[in-house]
Amino acid sequence: MAWPPATTSSPSATKPHSPSLRSTSGSKPHETRPNLVLYPPDCCAKRRVDRFPDSKTALSDHARCRVATDHYKAVRVSLLNEAACVESSEVLSRFRNDVYACLKARADALFELAEALLCEPGPVHSPVDLSLSPEYRRGHGALYGGLNHGRIDADQLRQVLAGLPLPRWPDGRIVLAVDVSPWLRSDAACSAERLFCHVYGRAKSASQFIPGWPYSFVAALEMGRTSWTAPLDVVRLGPADDATAAQLRGVIERLIAAGQWRSGDPDVLIVTDAGYDITRLAYVLRDLPVELLGRIRSDRVLRLPAPPRRYDPKGGRPSKHGGEFALADPATWPKPAVATVTDTTHYGKAETSAWDRLHPRLTHRAAWLDHEGELPIIEGTLIRLKVEHLPGDRDAPPIWLWSSKTGATGVDVDRSWQAFLRRFDLEHTYRFWKQTLGWTRPRLRAAQAADRWTWLLIIVHTQLRMARRLTEDLRHLWEKAASRGQLTPARVRRGFRNLRPALAQPASAPKPSRPGPGRPSGIPNRRPAPRYDVGKTVKRGRTLAALQQSGG
Repeated sequence: MAWPPATTSSPSATKPHSPSLRSTSGSKPHETRPNLVLYPPDCCAKRRVDRFPDSKTALSDHARCRVATDHYKAVRVSLLNEAACVESSEVLSRFRNDVYACLKARADALFELAEALLCEPGPVHSPVDLSLSPEYRRGHGALYGGLNHGRIDADQLRQVLAGLPLPRWPDGRIVLAVDVSPWLRSDAACSAERLFCHVYGRAKSASQFIPGWPYSFVAALEMGRTSWTAPLDVVRLGPADDATAAQLRGVIERLIAAGQWRSGDPDVLIVTDAGYDITRLAYVLRDLPVELLGRIRSDRVLRLPAPPRRYDPKGGRPSKHGGEFALADPATWPKPAVATVTDTTHYGKAETSAWDRLHPRLTHRAAWLDHEGELPIIEGTLIRLKVEHLPGDRDAPPIWLWSSKTGATGVDVDRSWQAFLRRFDLEHTYRFWKQTLGWTRPRLRAAQAADRWTWLLIIVHTQLRMARRLTEDLRHLWEKAASRGQLTPARVRRGFRNLRPALAQPASAPKPSRPGPGRPSGIPNRRPAPRYDVGKTVKRGRTLAALQQSGG
């Protein structure tokens, strides 16, 4: 927007035409204020003194100039905010068109199903209820037909998600989190590719394994306490492979191709919880600009760096490993290389200690079973985090983290444990998907239909994230007021129906048709559905016993 230039003529001749402004509370909608004066910010009292020698006149004119300048700045900020909202609306509409292009079969039914998910006023209890939504203009048969027989180009959709604006930390770094959440299907004997999913019980050490479909998610994390994440990829883990390393590699390569990371930028930080072989991931992804950070068990034993080689007349091979570092035995801990203390609002005082160049002693087991040649030495930084208390004055045991970055400073250590705490924002995303969007509500038989439903939820969540500064806060009476940028996903979803008419609508209207005849009444189904076993059905080609017999 071109702002009016500053002139030195009389005030009556320097009144520019005011833009159309919305009135505040108490005035009518779209009412404009007459005779609005917007002085550019470069007007000053010196010009007024030159034109008005009288001091009182100069002083009063200078006060009017300051008031007009402040009002000019407020109007300019307001217009800039409106321009930012318009830009976000355009980006959201462009994303909706790109999503529609990724739907290769039953595109209209799948897209309108996502629309119904976005605009449904309450939690989703059954997907068939979405066919009653005014945004879904088709019948319930088209809904299940889209889930069972539709087709989503997942690779193209992943590229679209990688090209969107992503949250970044103060140093410009992208922080990713990877985690697995199960879709439990214990009673679906006719569903294929189910695995035993680890589920925590309510009591301590009451975990159990329940059949279901485990899904691995990769999402970008924001800085600070928030319930927002930016999902970038999802992969259903099959019975024959562990796709975590391949999934992370694909995400990083797509981010680089989309221009999200360039040479000279900070490395992408990938955060994992316990259960991942963090050293294995660091070794497999060593050729990418990434830094791996993960929690390790408190009973692990790591190795210190090997001491410098000294001449020994007896000869012998130099040692590869230093002394043992037992996480449960403080007597084996040397003096930490870095120690920091940070005051937090929810955990009290957070104390960290870091030791450089610690590594595990690898053996030909588990992920290293098929490794050819000599096993590598993967060094990193070991971090011990200890806080005073957890929320609710609960005891807080220390947490051990391992980072693939060596030579870490105090800033790196603080960023690492803060990023690990932000990893739990994924739990808010899972809860929103399962309790509000009804991720695990459908009783779908085919695993491919479950994949399509999962991708639709990612599409819905991404649109909510892009619209959180565009929707109004339709809060309940018992909820606290929040600004536009601080709304939760559920509160953004309440106002999305009012925003939807201003966005792109790529789906076409349904064509009139008649339902098929179906199976004749009284004739039973003579093709019973096959039943499938649960668990891994593919055997490893090389076991530990075979490796030991071959002398590996």
